[in-house]
Amino acid sequence: MGLSRGSAEQKAEVAPPTTLFLFGAHGDLVKRLLMPALYNLSRDGLVDEGLHIVGVDHNAISDADFAKKLENFIRDEAAGKVAGGGKDPLDPALWSKLAERISYVQGDFLDDSTYQDIASKIESTGTANAVFYLATAPRFFSEVAKRLGSSGLLQENGDGFRWVVIEKPFGSDLASAVELNGCLLKVMSEKQIYRIDHYLGKETVQNILVSRFSNGLFESFWNNHYIDHVQITAAETVGVKTRGSFYEHTGALRDMVPNHLFQLLAYGCHGAAGRFRCRCRSRREGQGGWSDPALESGGGSGKLGAWPVCERRDG
Repeated sequence: MGLSRGSAEQKAEVAPPTTLFLFGAHGDLVKRLLMPALYNLSRDGLVDEGLHIVGVDHNAISDADFAKKLENFIRDEAAGKVAGGGKDPLDPALWSKLAERISYVQGDFLDDSTYQDIASKIESTGTANAVFYLATAPRFFSEVAKRLGSSGLLQENGDGFRWVVIEKPFGSDLASAVELNGCLLKVMSEKQIYRIDHYLGKETVQNILVSRFSNGLFESFWNNHYIDHVQITAAETVGVKTRGSFYEHTGALRDMVPNHLFQLLAYGCHGAAGRFRCRCRSRREGQGGWSDPALESGGGSGKLGAWPVCERRDG
């Protein structure tokens, strides 16, 4: 039983009407992971028909061509990420319905006029809710956040929400992470920030906690009396391909180990949290079998504190 599918005890709620802006829309993360995930959510009825997906990047492309590019990529390169059945991984009718709500904003992330176009796009969708997903190179995180703030796009009015999703790596060391965190908190509140490691969205990763704490057999024997050692293997099926410039700057170690693999280690070694909620889990994971200064720093202004590591739940 997987957390991602929901259950009788924990049924997933349908996401409300939202305009989702994907910064770095031509990047590998958007094409290979985010769009297949959004398609799957749409297939499972977990997103409202008022979801509008807007790609943001510097390349010039029409709305229709952008949607077609995503469709072709999913069919050719990411078919295993969706479950349409048959020879075609995508259900033509479902994709066509989703594609009608895919559009594109061309603009430089550092140009204020780009954010004026984003504001106009929000107005045209008819919903005050907006999510800004920064699937960009880390050097743009603070710059995009500053401009979202200065343009008024992060102001929450009435019942509408404005959220910013920051992908890993969140800084290159403790000092840069604290600096980035401080930059974000100057233009938005903590409740508006979602620091995400997309690896945690994998159903198998989510099932680790279920297998450990909801299975009497595993729970009884998952301790140092019966486990000699833990070995984690990252079996990648996709090579560097077009991500050469990213790896030249970031490196495979920072891309994989302090986030993806440390999270798996945390899931495997921490004790049972009182409830499966992110802030409770993040504090537990900071007590895993390694020393991670970014997780261990205290709370308060300018500090990182206990970071949420997956979907935030109120209460």
